[in-house]
Amino acid sequence: MEFLSDTVVLSRIQFALTAIFHMLWPVLTTGMAIYLVIVEGLWLKTRNRDYYYHARFWSKLYVLNFGIGVASGLPMEFQFGTNWAPFSEAVGDFFGSILGFEGSMAFMLEAGFLGIMLFGWERVNPRIHYLATIMVAFGANLSTFWILTANSWLQTPSGTELVNGKFIVNDYFQAILNPFMAKSFLHMFFATLETSLFVIGGISAWYILNQRHPAFFAKSFKIVLAATIAVTPLQIYIGHLSAEQVYHYQPTKLAAIEAKWETTPAGETADWTLLAFPNEKAQKNDWELSIPNGLGYVLEFKKQLSEPVLGLKAWKPEDRPRMVGLIYYAFRIMSGIGFFLAGLMLVSVFQWWRGKLSASEISQQRWLLRSWLLAAPLGYIAVESGWIVRCVGRQPWTVYGQVRTVDAASHLPPGEVLSSLLVFTTIYTILLISALYFGSKIIRQGPNLQLSIPGEEKQALETTPATHIPDSRPLETQQ
Repeated sequence: MEFLSDTVVLSRIQFALTAIFHMLWPVLTTGMAIYLVIVEGLWLKTRNRDYYYHARFWSKLYVLNFGIGVASGLPMEFQFGTNWAPFSEAVGDFFGSILGFEGSMAFMLEAGFLGIMLFGWERVNPRIHYLATIMVAFGANLSTFWILTANSWLQTPSGTELVNGKFIVNDYFQAILNPFMAKSFLHMFFATLETSLFVIGGISAWYILNQRHPAFFAKSFKIVLAATIAVTPLQIYIGHLSAEQVYHYQPTKLAAIEAKWETTPAGETADWTLLAFPNEKAQKNDWELSIPNGLGYVLEFKKQLSEPVLGLKAWKPEDRPRMVGLIYYAFRIMSGIGFFLAGLMLVSVFQWWRGKLSASEISQQRWLLRSWLLAAPLGYIAVESGWIVRCVGRQPWTVYGQVRTVDAASHLPPGEVLSSLLVFTTIYTILLISALYFGSKIIRQGPNLQLSIPGEEKQALETTPATHIPDSRPLETQQ
């Protein structure tokens, strides 16, 4: 239990806890906001009441996730000043301003229009309400952009110069448009969208399996399925492009991802380990299942490597990532889930093409619906695994190649950090239980199909013939 007396290790565990827990909530809100834009747009275009009820129902889950996300996200930013003060002082000129943009531009935009989206259905014009929904979705995904910009700069710092322990910004736009930014943002954008689609699809499948509004939820299931046709293959392709970035800019992380200990020179071939048992002490894999000459195809779609792939032994132990096994398997879990979801999409599309997803047939596809129910939490696991690869693989650096994690941590008594870690663990456990309780309650209650439709009552009065309007005068007056 030596880590209990190590401030840096405890601070890393605390930040990992807050980051992993917080990530659960914006993953769904950013993707579900786009779904809400779709269903509300379909309602405005077709005036089909089902799309209106879908917008009202799913927005309840949206606001639950939004609230928990806000509550769990605030401690993350406070930690930069408490547990990571030297880091904040070094990177504040750029990193701090980007986080400020996320709060002032993205979060405030999302929060400002959220009230109209939730409570303005019968108070504002439907098109104004739709604009509010669009702005909520835009704000949520703008938040993703700024967060990924900040984190990508830590991965590939550019546009700045480290002078006397402090980063001076020479080119602000170059720092924003750092080599990792674009593909990292797109990878996360499609990850949140894919996760949200499979959560909505899984919940819809649960309703259909239980014969609760099957025709109603068949609509949401098909909307989700249509969107996954584009999203799942794009996510796999962008994921490959992100891996190529690691290949070119972070060779130590690539070596850990592949549990590769020996260097392969350019122009040669290398095996790709599908599964392995990395042994950091012995600096080798105790066991591995390899595909001959496969690494070149994985990295470059060709047999021979055009660039050398450095093994972990090319660096001193203090200059390479630890927990190689965690990085290695987190990457494979993330990738495996991505391919599984793409396969589920293909099977579902085939059943749709066969006419098995019609309102009368979909309830009989129980194996397919159970597969979607199983897939609902997988996106979360993939996202969390991806962030483990991204951040643990960056070690021992906080700013890759320039600021070590051990130098970025505040000098605090270990007991204080341990106490705050236990407090956060307790609070987050309560928040998780509360979220699961209220989320399950929303799902058990189901959609309210008796809600009045904005504009329909007024339209009905205008189109009712005068002879059908009852005389409200007293009987003796009528006589």
